Amino acid sequence: MSENLINKYNVPGPRYTSYPTVPYWEQESFSLAAWKSSLKRSFKENKEISLYIHLPFCESLCTFCGCNKRITKKHEVETPYIESLLREWELYLEVLEEKPFIREIHLGGGTPTFFAPENLKFLLNMLFRKGDRDCATELSFEGHPNNTTKEHLKILAELNFKRVSYGVQDYSEKVQKAIHRIQPFKNVKNATEQAREAGFKSVGHDIIFGLPFQTKNDIIETIEKTKLLMPDRIAFYSYAHVPWIKGNGQRGFKDSDLPEADEKREMYEVGKQMLEAAGYVEIGMDHFALKTDSLYKAVEEKKLHRNFMGYTTSSGASMIGLGVSAISDSWYGFAQNEKSVESYQHLISQGIIPVFRGHILNEEDLIIRKHILNLMCRLETSWEDPENYFEELPEVLIKLREMEADGLVIFSETGLTIPEKGRSFVRNICMAFDLRMQAQKPNTQLFSMTV
Repeated sequence: MSENLINKYNVPGPRYTSYPTVPYWEQESFSLAAWKSSLKRSFKENKEISLYIHLPFCESLCTFCGCNKRITKKHEVETPYIESLLREWELYLEVLEEKPFIREIHLGGGTPTFFAPENLKFLLNMLFRKGDRDCATELSFEGHPNNTTKEHLKILAELNFKRVSYGVQDYSEKVQKAIHRIQPFKNVKNATEQAREAGFKSVGHDIIFGLPFQTKNDIIETIEKTKLLMPDRIAFYSYAHVPWIKGNGQRGFKDSDLPEADEKREMYEVGKQMLEAAGYVEIGMDHFALKTDSLYKAVEEKKLHRNFMGYTTSSGASMIGLGVSAISDSWYGFAQNEKSVESYQHLISQGIIPVFRGHILNEEDLIIRKHILNLMCRLETSWEDPENYFEELPEVLIKLREMEADGLVIFSETGLTIPEKGRSFVRNICMAFDLRMQAQKPNTQLFSMTV
């Protein structure tokens, strides 16, 4: 990758798990009533829903983490939190007015395996009572290699969970110490093998490049060890350094301890080469999968979707986020829950869906959202259909001409594609379509760097 291109396009930019992105939601026109209305509209069109359940508790703080979490060793928080989740689910069922079909459930965090196996079993069985499902329902969770036990895996497998992702990050002891995430290879190996023994069909590993003190050799060592286990999916993504948003959690090291942009790009390129040589195929942005994995099959069938959970094989269903800070997506609107556990549980106790902000998409938002999804999931988009045309499109295409000259996009008469050279700059290409961001120039940096 050309260093000139890196320097030219390495700017702050969204990762586009939504459009509009959260900083550009219209708070003034949003209301809980409008959110409920958008969810009802979507549910009438498609009776399937996806559930994201945020389990925020962790026993220790990882200083690279940008997620909403609560650090505690007091496990007595589990039961009241589960009670709140189930009450929130009841509140949403009142909005839907009929039993939904559950297409997907993902347990995220925090650390979902902070919760005792029997408590997770109780939570899930209570959720299932109020929603239909079948053997094709995709159930997945995020596991911590240090505390995901055989009992966790056994119980979740019995509930038909088939996919787990483990946060590996990096195997270098120096890097692990800097990010306060100490987990030797043997822990990841045990967790991976135990998941497969329990019947999980897809095991994923998350690897991050650009961490403090990390070098290219660290990436090589990490991927060499990863190849010994051959996880079905690998998320290989750039560390998002946003301490101005995430507070002290990302201040456990100095900015000068982080690799420079050209070093990060070299890490990515060597990592990508090693993964592809091992049989992995790059999926969208930052993701790799074996050809036997459902994520690869979704690409082949052009069914890959992207939302607040990242890349998923499920599209078309409304996503309801349960738990503190969880984000819901009806396609026509977004809503985010209160970020503090206390505020979230207080509103639930009052019988109120605990939303504190959101956005209802207008017609132009919906069109642009489709284009950005196409680019993020298929590396192409088209405006041949008049329904996909919007007034500012000619201006967007003018913005992309320089990227065309750099070989990062290829135009046709009614669309564009992103060649292999442009894949690393897909966020920058999507930014040309992002009218909300262009109309509201922030005074402070809101996003991590794109490279």
